[in-house]
Amino acid sequence: MKFRPPTQREEPGVNLTPLIDVVFLLLIFFMVSTTFDRHADIDITLPSADREAEQVDDRAWIDIVVDADGRYFVDGRELVNRRVETLEQVLGEVLEARGDDPVVIRADASASHQSVVRALDVVGRLGVSAVSIATLGDDGRAADD
Repeated sequence: MKFRPPTQREEPGVNLTPLIDVVFLLLIFFMVSTTFDRHADIDITLPSADREAEQVDDRAWIDIVVDADGRYFVDGRELVNRRVETLEQVLGEVLEARGDDPVVIRADASASHQSVVRALDVVGRLGVSAVSIATLGDDGRAADD
C-alpha cells in the first residue's frame, strides 16, 4: 500500500513587493512635488538711502569697515590679514566685551562683493541678529549718522 507523501503546505505570508513599489512611488512623488525654500542665515534690515536713517536705539554700534582693497577694520583696528578666520576671531572678542551691540558694515563702493559677503557670513555665524549696512544719503552724508 502506497501512501501519499504529506504535501508541504506553503506558509501563509504577505507579499511585500507591491508594498515596496507603493512606498517608492510615494517617495518619488514627494521628492518631485516638494519645493525647497532656502532661508538666509542672516536677517538684515537695510537702511534706506533716500531719506534720513532712523535712530534705532542708544546702544553703541560695532563697526566693520571694508575698504576698496578688501581689508577689514573692526572698530577702527585693522586686521592683520584678510582671512575669514581672523575676522571671526576679532569680531568674537569684540562681541564678548560689548555684549549684544548691533553691527554696522560700512563697505567702500569699490570693495568687492565677496568681501562684504564674507563679513555678513561671519556676523551670521556669530549669532548677531541686529545688522545694518551703511549707505550714503542724497546729501552725501552717511545715512546712519
